[in-house]
Amino acid sequence: MIGRLTVDTTDPVPPYEQIRRQLADLIRHGVLTPGTRLPPLRQLASDLGLAAGTVARAYRELESAALVTSRRGGGTRVAEAPASSTPAERDELLAISAAGYVAAARRLGADDDTLLAAVRRAARAEPG
Repeated sequence: MIGRLTVDTTDPVPPYEQIRRQLADLIRHGVLTPGTRLPPLRQLASDLGLAAGTVARAYRELESAALVTSRRGGGTRVAEAPASSTPAERDELLAISAAGYVAAARRLGADDDTLLAAVRRAARAEPG
């Protein structure tokens, strides 16, 4: 799931804010559920090609907003009571997530039938 995070270096929004916003949306919309452990900041920084301090700032901002909790040795986890989302917010997050998925699938060389089949398999595997 965290693999969906992206940072656009041409965006005037600072990278830490892009990360914070994406994670906050994933939490608020229930994609990241309470208790879910976020990747260690050094790992996420490496995955995104950023400095560890950039990801640390995003995590601090999320903690200040009570969306995550951090404990030394216990990592950073989604807080127990994240805010809920409206249907419009949910639809917006789904569109963003879908766009990220399609882009990743295209980079892997998937055509429409292949990427839709993968979505169907994932939907059948996930209770809901």
